[in-house]
Amino acid sequence: MSNASAVLFPGQGSQFPGMARDLFDQNLDARALLTQANDLLGFSLTDVMFTGSDEDLRRTDVTQPAIFVHSVAQFVARPELQPGMTAGHSLGEFSALVAAGVLKFEDALPLVARRAQAMQAACEEQPGTMAAILGLDDATVERICQDITDAGDVVVAANYNCPGQLVISGSSAGVAKACEALKAAGAKRALPLPVGGAFHSPLMQSAAAALAEAIEKTTFNAAKCPVYQNVDARPHTDPAEIKANLLAQLTAPVRWTQLVQRMAEDGATEFIECGPGKVLQGLVKKIVPTATIG
Repeated sequence: MSNASAVLFPGQGSQFPGMARDLFDQNLDARALLTQANDLLGFSLTDVMFTGSDEDLRRTDVTQPAIFVHSVAQFVARPELQPGMTAGHSLGEFSALVAAGVLKFEDALPLVARRAQAMQAACEEQPGTMAAILGLDDATVERICQDITDAGDVVVAANYNCPGQLVISGSSAGVAKACEALKAAGAKRALPLPVGGAFHSPLMQSAAAALAEAIEKTTFNAAKCPVYQNVDARPHTDPAEIKANLLAQLTAPVRWTQLVQRMAEDGATEFIECGPGKVLQGLVKKIVPTATIG
């Protein structure tokens, strides 16, 4: 595979007030999709996207459908995009599956909504948080998290975003202890994140059960192009494998650094981000400095 374009989709945290308004106003296909989303969900998601506050958009049960719908709307508004491979960061994996033809939009959105509800419930049942650790190597972060977990407070490496930027996740006490220990070990910064829970950690186990049921009832097709999945950073086209990985993703780390490296090794020369914001473009530049960003 040479000169393939990799289409990437962002996850939670890339939302902003007024998101997708321009797509709704300027593109008929995007407008149809956004309107369909309101019908599928049974409430006006576009109202919250277009006129809601930061606070309104930060609720997990709103954020996830909003980012997913915005991302797919942007993808359908660009019919010239013919991905050679796709990937999405955490929640973005659902958008990547739609782009690769694995899931239909009308099947994927209820799944995303179910995932968001299940994660929200897990957050309330097992409160936790996340923090970004800057300027420390992965192995040191992993070792310190393991030591704290072994001592009784859960904290794990959750998002391998790019070299020198790793997000940790766990109980509030575990994350607080890890932040102190990681700064002492030489981290440049340890920044608590404004998230509602301990995503991509064992504390999401109850959400996995709810999502498993929803995934089983949904039709997954063979992928038209490889989808590089978060849990193992490898390309997948087989529906059974994709389902298993999508479920494991809730409690496993997002291996974004390794995933982007693998895409580049497999021939991706251009990386195009579809969705709100440009977070992934910045990460790709740090992971594969020679890549073309679209």
